[in-house]
Amino acid sequence: MKPFVKGDIDGFFAIGIDNIVQLLLLMGLLKGVLGFPPDIIYGRILPGVAVSFLVGNLFYARQALHLARREGRDDVCALPYGINTISMIAFVFLVMLPAKQIAIMQGAADPNKMAWQAGLAACFTTGIIEFLCAFAAPRIRAVTPRAAMIATISGTALAFLSLGFILQLYALPIIGLPTLALVLLVVYGKVRFLRGVPGMLVVVTVGTIAAWITGVAPNREHVPFAEAGFYLPLPVLGDFISAVKGNNIIPYLSIILPMGLLSGLASLQNIESAAAAGDSYPEKSSLIVNGIGTVAAALFGSTFPTSIYIGHPGWKAMGARAGYSTLNGIFITVICTTGTLSFVAWAIPIEAGVAIFIWIGMILVVQAFEVTPRRHYIAVVIGMLPGFVAWGILTAKSSLRSVGYGMSPEKIFSSDMITGFHANNLFIDGGFALEQGFLYTAVILSVMTVYIVDKRFRLAAIWALVASALCLVGLMHAYRFIPGDTVVNLPLLEIFSSGAPSSLKLLFPAWEWALGYALVAAVLLLASVLPSGTDSDEEAVQ
Repeated sequence: MKPFVKGDIDGFFAIGIDNIVQLLLLMGLLKGVLGFPPDIIYGRILPGVAVSFLVGNLFYARQALHLARREGRDDVCALPYGINTISMIAFVFLVMLPAKQIAIMQGAADPNKMAWQAGLAACFTTGIIEFLCAFAAPRIRAVTPRAAMIATISGTALAFLSLGFILQLYALPIIGLPTLALVLLVVYGKVRFLRGVPGMLVVVTVGTIAAWITGVAPNREHVPFAEAGFYLPLPVLGDFISAVKGNNIIPYLSIILPMGLLSGLASLQNIESAAAAGDSYPEKSSLIVNGIGTVAAALFGSTFPTSIYIGHPGWKAMGARAGYSTLNGIFITVICTTGTLSFVAWAIPIEAGVAIFIWIGMILVVQAFEVTPRRHYIAVVIGMLPGFVAWGILTAKSSLRSVGYGMSPEKIFSSDMITGFHANNLFIDGGFALEQGFLYTAVILSVMTVYIVDKRFRLAAIWALVASALCLVGLMHAYRFIPGDTVVNLPLLEIFSSGAPSSLKLLFPAWEWALGYALVAAVLLLASVLPSGTDSDEEAVQ
């Protein structure tokens, strides 16, 4: 098989547009949500992204060529690879943003740097988990139903992408509504444009033109070519060591651990998808390099994990082989190390791609139902709920801060707020609890529901006990107030810093939830010895 064929050009344009849109989202989050300065974005994060893209894309291109030579074929397509979108969103909103807010509350001299360092620690730890998934992923997948894994991913995407960005879409309807219609026409109406122009390129082009006509563009936060130059990727070992010393891993384990596992398992699923399309790649080496790419990203300044993408069969059907992966790695490296993205962000405002982000969240939900047996639909739905709650609570807390809470001694986040919310029939304390470790909660509730539907009550009870244990160690539902936020309440941190807490309530802050899940386990074990109806009985009742 040749290193480059005509289909690689088509595949490169398609995946290149996808990556540009993703980089625009990344820029919007880094500047709009986190307020990071250019030196962190262009000097640290983007060069780290370039390193991770080169590591992965060049390896997977070489891997495809080896497979083609070994099997004597010329139709082998490389595994697609890039930034993990779900992890990117989770790390911005659930790791770096809380870290920055805590740093501000503590009067830190450089909150942006502390938030970035927290992201480095989270990214590195995720890479280690992805690496270990090469050895454990098949076993983890065997005990975790697909409905649980995909519900967690789709619920998070729908909440933090679709729900968040649809507000922005309706705030700018002249841009948002036409581009949303175009996305639906391209994806579901199967509309094809002249000369095979990629549909998403048309969406971004129309959105950009509308943004310029309405005055939304140019993006005045970005000056064209202001950051132009060459940013050599350099190791950030000093900042990484500071991140680890600054307790930037333990407080975010409830986010890092499940995101790492889900990323590794999703990559495994995508390797299997490639095998179903005719390209059987070795699981272990593919997953090992997946983890190495994320570790390399962190060590060179990026805060965003990478993974093997979904969609290999689509790229293969397009005619892409090994060359599209090589071109993708080189293209992203040039964009991320030359400051070119500053011009792209100036010319193409984030609003031009909002409809695509909304679609990404929606399509993951659609896929969740497509690959899940009908009887497990309820497990998918219940697994999405924690993600919705987490987004709602994050939005509620941002709203409170926008009206002064956390900014003065008279208005701080405290248990006193809960009384007022209860008076209006809003149990926000339940949201505070559910927000902490919501990824664990999503997986566990979904798994339990699958096993209840399948009448495997003892297995459901085991997962309830796992939930109870996670509550006891503080990785689920344990929260505490700080002046401008609610954050995870891990007794491990206090043990490490000042010895064991003075009371059992402080040692086990989520003991009520731990007891609740233990009672669920007891109910499930009791159900396992009681008679249960058959499917025909249930249909008769309906």
